[in-house]
Amino acid sequence: MTQTGTVYPDAPTTQTYDNPILSAIRNRRSIGRVTTQVPDHSLIRQILEAGTWAPNHHLTEPWRFFVLEGDARAELGQVMGAVAARRESDAVRKEAVAAKAVSKPMRAPCVIVVAVEPSIDGSIPEIEEIAAGSAAAQNMLLAAHALGLAAIWRSGWIAFEPEIRDHFGLSSRAQMLGFIYVGYPAMDAPARQRRSIDDVTTWIS
Repeated sequence: MTQTGTVYPDAPTTQTYDNPILSAIRNRRSIGRVTTQVPDHSLIRQILEAGTWAPNHHLTEPWRFFVLEGDARAELGQVMGAVAARRESDAVRKEAVAAKAVSKPMRAPCVIVVAVEPSIDGSIPEIEEIAAGSAAAQNMLLAAHALGLAAIWRSGWIAFEPEIRDHFGLSSRAQMLGFIYVGYPAMDAPARQRRSIDDVTTWIS
């Protein structure tokens, strides 16, 4: 049986909580339009450090981060363009599809690539390493919000192609989790809605 949740009107853009952590969680938004101003490295380092405090089984710290600025973004774009062109079978569309992929890393002045290198001994289930990396990404998104920066976590099929992983010198066992685009906001935080917790929670006692 399929259950659908209650649809609620858009929540306010911001909501005040006494607890700053709850406030950051509630008010963070994915903001895709940013200015060309490059965030100071001191801010990016704070974001990265927040990521490293994510929970991880047996303290494997499986996350790997790559910070792309300047031409490094264009270099990734060239790899993405080649991957997109290879996959596109329509010769008429191939050039346009490749050009679109090439431009994607240029959408923000700073791109943080997030990946996971699973434990070598295999004692930790891979899904747990991926979960730890995802928790790190969420920490970084919250840190960016707390620092007044805009951020959005993007992926898409192209992020998981072997060529992207190889571009960063990761092992064949590594898992790409996506790209966090970071900059200064060039748009207002959008209103969002969420289903009630009662629609997605079962209390068992």
